Amino acid sequence: MDWKKLLSQKRLGKEDKAFFDDSGGRTVFQQDFDRIVFSSAFRRLQNKTQVFPLPKSSYVRNRLTHSLETASVGRSLGNLAGLYVIEKHQELKKQYGFSDFGAIVSAACLAHDIGNPPFGHSGEDAISNFFKEEKSQKYISKLSRIQKEDLQNFEGNAAGFRIISNTPVAQSDFKGGLGLTYSTYAAFVKYPKGSFPDMKNKKISSLKKFSYFDSEKAVFDKIAGDIQLKKMNIDGNNFYVRHPLAFLVEAADDICYTIIDYEDGYQEGLISFKEVENAYKDILKDTFNNINYDKIFNKISKINYLRSKVISKLINETIDVFKNNETSILEGKFIKSLLDEIPSSGNINEIKKDSFFRIYSSDPVLKIEAAGYRVLPQLLDIFIDAVFNPEKEQNRRLIKLIPDIYLGKNRSIFEDDYIKLLNITMFISGMTDKHAVELFRQLNGISIGD
Repeated sequence: MDWKKLLSQKRLGKEDKAFFDDSGGRTVFQQDFDRIVFSSAFRRLQNKTQVFPLPKSSYVRNRLTHSLETASVGRSLGNLAGLYVIEKHQELKKQYGFSDFGAIVSAACLAHDIGNPPFGHSGEDAISNFFKEEKSQKYISKLSRIQKEDLQNFEGNAAGFRIISNTPVAQSDFKGGLGLTYSTYAAFVKYPKGSFPDMKNKKISSLKKFSYFDSEKAVFDKIAGDIQLKKMNIDGNNFYVRHPLAFLVEAADDICYTIIDYEDGYQEGLISFKEVENAYKDILKDTFNNINYDKIFNKISKINYLRSKVISKLINETIDVFKNNETSILEGKFIKSLLDEIPSSGNINEIKKDSFFRIYSSDPVLKIEAAGYRVLPQLLDIFIDAVFNPEKEQNRRLIKLIPDIYLGKNRSIFEDDYIKLLNITMFISGMTDKHAVELFRQLNGISIGD
């Protein structure tokens, strides 16, 4: 692959516009970041689960703070990668600076969780299970195999790509979502495949999940074709390889959720201070400075200090792996994640393992996630029945609660079953945790008049 093609300034839906639109001294890639920040979908992340649904502590992160932290780490990774790439490929200097790489990675990181449903990954499972139940078969019977897979294996990454790349006001209307650059879209797509076939067992990092629904396949094909992403053939199936900067987006996310979720475990009383301290010190090893650390007396401040040093070290280790494998990445031959290859990978895996058993499987998390399994399927059942049977008086009233964007032009419900189901799923998935719970309570007569 060629960096000149990979660093595309074309905007989705505005391909005929001039590449550089000097808006307040911002490059087109910096404008991508701002477009995401000011989107309503990004704003809703402030009340969506990172680890602890509906947390009581203000110290615990939500999806918004996690996304901002990931974008910060992503910018550092992108800038360092840009310094290396531009120095190696001198022909890029005339058009790009190292900060362009940082801006692309940071924007993609900022949006990486924008499609996550309420209640985190358990929300994805709850939606998927709903469409696998017997009562849902009457709705999905006419769908193609891949369309069924989209719903029965609902994926927040694909929902995110639909949000930022598509505006489903009507099937014939303009589609361009946030109108980001091709490079930011491609960097966002960590798993450049659709929902079928399932390739999880191949141990290829880019095939673990999927990042676009059948409804957005043509959009991604257009982007991938223009920037000339390579393809690989696995078992007779052709898949795109990742945009090189998508490896950095993945690394930024992994660094942040591994290290900072563990810190949140301490804030919630699930992990002791000593355990967090030891885990962080084990990563730092001989780079740890006892003199500065011993001057800090507050435990939270000590963890903050260690966390910053750990993230800095992981960033440097990650960039070293990127540099060493840049050629194989461009050739589409690098199939692991960058963090799999860093010296601290063993430490990262130990923290992930401990977090799974003691944080992600803790009583507070499991109890509220279990509630999500009741909330989301019931909301789906209620609103899907409404759009499929609009002749009922009660359903006509329920349809009025659905925003225009999910119903089609002039609020006339889409005829296509797949688009109907996908849009209602996106409507429910786009809710905040609190909105989903409150709407569930109101529709079930639990909190009338509250």
